[in-house]
Amino acid sequence: MTTIDIDAIHKALANPVRREILAALKEPSARFPEQVLSLEHGVCASAINGSCGLSQSTVSAHLAVLQSAGLVSTQRIGQWVFFKRNEAVIQAFLEALHTDL
Repeated sequence: MTTIDIDAIHKALANPVRREILAALKEPSARFPEQVLSLEHGVCASAINGSCGLSQSTVSAHLAVLQSAGLVSTQRIGQWVFFKRNEAVIQAFLEALHTDL
């Protein structure tokens, strides 16, 4: 069973930009076709920055909140950081909502 922090996830999802990032990461090949490197490791932070229309530091802060809540995982390859949805945590959160509320 996946351990989740319900409150941290609620706080992360309270922001529409973070919800949009999660939605975009759900279908990375459709939302980030310009990424040259394979999507198997996730989406490069620079591609996410480009899709949001916000400053790099603002997008980085949003990604940090999503990571802290466990909603995304990261992998560093060289100088790049790749982000992926953490489907196990998202599913556990949805199940907790269904059973607890």
